[in-house]
Amino acid sequence: MSLIFTLVVYQADERRYDKAEFRRSGRSGLKLPLISLGLWQNFGGARPYEQGRQIARRAFDLGVTHFDLANNYGPPYGSAEENFGRILRDDLRPYRDELVISTKAGYDMWPGPYGDFGSRKYLLASLDQSLGRMGLDYVDIFYSHRFDPETPLEETMGALVSAVHQGKALYVGISSYSPAKTKEAAELLKQAGVPLLIHQPSYSMLNRWIEPELLDTLEEAGAGCIAFSPLAQGMLTDKYLGGVPEGSRASQQGTLSKDYLSDENLNRIRGLNSIAQQRGQSLSQLALTWALRDSRVTSALIGVSSVQQLEQNLAALDGPPLTEAELAEIDKFAVESGLDLWRASRVAG
Repeated sequence: MSLIFTLVVYQADERRYDKAEFRRSGRSGLKLPLISLGLWQNFGGARPYEQGRQIARRAFDLGVTHFDLANNYGPPYGSAEENFGRILRDDLRPYRDELVISTKAGYDMWPGPYGDFGSRKYLLASLDQSLGRMGLDYVDIFYSHRFDPETPLEETMGALVSAVHQGKALYVGISSYSPAKTKEAAELLKQAGVPLLIHQPSYSMLNRWIEPELLDTLEEAGAGCIAFSPLAQGMLTDKYLGGVPEGSRASQQGTLSKDYLSDENLNRIRGLNSIAQQRGQSLSQLALTWALRDSRVTSALIGVSSVQQLEQNLAALDGPPLTEAELAEIDKFAVESGLDLWRASRVAG
């Protein structure tokens, strides 16, 4: 008896752009989906490959064209890029020209003095490694992942310029830079003929640091803004309304500490959840609607662990705009809550 195996080839949904919404990144020619998919937490080697593969395929079927990575996303480091490269080979390669793929370098990646921060040697070597892991000739956006106080900004920005001139990146961005250093970086890039496309800061209802200056700085520079951690690493979901469940991110060692789930913060989260319920939304949907209320925020970057979470978050785009009364009510609870984990990068400059 012979067995016949049928190879099922992925074909993207023909209606993937019917409801998809995009915003222009600053004054550039590039548009991004209102919600982009980040591969920070759930696409590394410690997670089942098929889980990430199904999320990526469903995201693209729903019009999510932007996939955001970094060299050390995993765990282990590099494995998210390796897995995404496999997803490209298995499914998304025919659609490469419909995708915006970004990666970054700036945090620790390999031992020794050349695998961290913002030197030319580190950034360009890391980019070559990232391209190899993903099986790509170029990425669409290459970021300086954080400001390096010990390397001249001219050197860091010069490395980004070289990445474009070498054909290894189409656009460049920065992440977690202060408004002052953002302005300086944008001017250096402008002088080199490679404009700053976008800044990626942390931003949520519990972490509002970009509002006083950064958004104005980016608007003046003609750059976009893509907000990461708009759900405050899961705090702005229904997961923690009753405390810290076993198996959640806050119950494990990592970037989300139990300390952030203080009684004060939990009361804020529950207050925001009540507003969401009044609008017929989940808390995560409200958080995304709120993060995108300012048109200068080009996109909100989400991470999900299931197709169901992805679909629920994308449904935020179906909700009504926030009214002035709702925004005023949200402001009672949406205050700085000690979640600005990346503050050290910008205050260093």
